[in-house]
Amino acid sequence: MKVPKTGGRVMFNKKKKDDEIKAFLGKGAEFTGKLIFSGAVRIDGDFSGEIFGEGTLVVGEGAHIEADINVASIIISGDVHGQIECKERIEIYPPGRVLGNIKAPRLIMKEGAVFEGTSRMDSSKSENTKSIANPKH
Repeated sequence: MKVPKTGGRVMFNKKKKDDEIKAFLGKGAEFTGKLIFSGAVRIDGDFSGEIFGEGTLVVGEGAHIEADINVASIIISGDVHGQIECKERIEIYPPGRVLGNIKAPRLIMKEGAVFEGTSRMDSSKSENTKSIANPKH
């Protein structure tokens, strides 16, 4: 496979434009307030407040978040305290910890990750599937 070259730089095909990290809060940084984003955002520092996004929030190892979160999807390897609601999925990887209630159609939790709270899955899709698969006569 040939890799296209331009101006001395090697160019690779990107998965999707939305997967590109658009904002980053580094380790040692602290932020309090409201974060609204589209695309992908990574937090490795401390965040307190509210988070709203139409993309993916990545919580890195060592990050500490105290916030209510409403995003399309979230990948957690740090500490999150608060309510999480996702349109697509929640992924928790060790040493990630979630303390609070979560709501999402899909939850992926790897061994060693910690979750304390309640989990609610959006059942509207599965109810529609049941009614189509087993129609009432």
